[in-house]
Amino acid sequence: MKYLLLLLLCCGPVTAQSEPKAASIIKKVDENMSSDSRVTESQMIIHGRRKSRTVSSKGYSEGYEKSFTEYLAPAREKGTKMLKLDDRLWIYSPATDRVIQLSGHMLRQSVMGSDLSYEDMMENRKLTEMYHVKIAGEETINGRLTWILELDAKVADVPYVKRKMWIDQKRFVPLKEDLFAKSGQLLKRVTMEDIAQIGGRWYPRKMNYKDMLKDGKGTDFIVSKIEFNAPISEHLFSKAVLKK
Repeated sequence: MKYLLLLLLCCGPVTAQSEPKAASIIKKVDENMSSDSRVTESQMIIHGRRKSRTVSSKGYSEGYEKSFTEYLAPAREKGTKMLKLDDRLWIYSPATDRVIQLSGHMLRQSVMGSDLSYEDMMENRKLTEMYHVKIAGEETINGRLTWILELDAKVADVPYVKRKMWIDQKRFVPLKEDLFAKSGQLLKRVTMEDIAQIGGRWYPRKMNYKDMLKDGKGTDFIVSKIEFNAPISEHLFSKAVLKK
């Protein structure tokens, strides 16, 4: 018996030996969630106190530095455009026929009354580039066994200094995420559903963003169509396209 105990002490638990390292897990998450470029057709369902409204858009992104979004419906939002180049964001409103630039704390404002901020919409960097990661435990969510990862920022320019993610152990895709301020206050919670295999990767087609500082059901972001590593015309990433 004492030899068996000694063997266990020397070798450690079998589960600990076979558990992938946090860095390896988050790298696989990046491989699922990130791409060199993408074209996305989506609907944003904003749940209000009395009723919900749906905003449809088509977005184009290339790496972390460039993205362009055009809103297609409803009529009051149609023709609104957003262009991001590096850390700068311009918004064109057809109602005023004006282009305005947002920067600094203004990027934390809500997008069209949703639970998403402009920072949320702009962030497209790989997690491995922004955070140190460690495994904090395991938990089952909707019948799926997940790793719980704790992420701490290793660069200054991130919207959330700390994050906590629940990663599906089979598909390496997040099922839930908590986003924290530097103080440790929980700011937002994101839940992912309708996980599908698209272009050889697992990806959530429905995400609910919930601002934890206010009441309500949050905002559903639903991906109706997405193409990864798609060719995108360079003219979409210029200020000239905003008023076209």
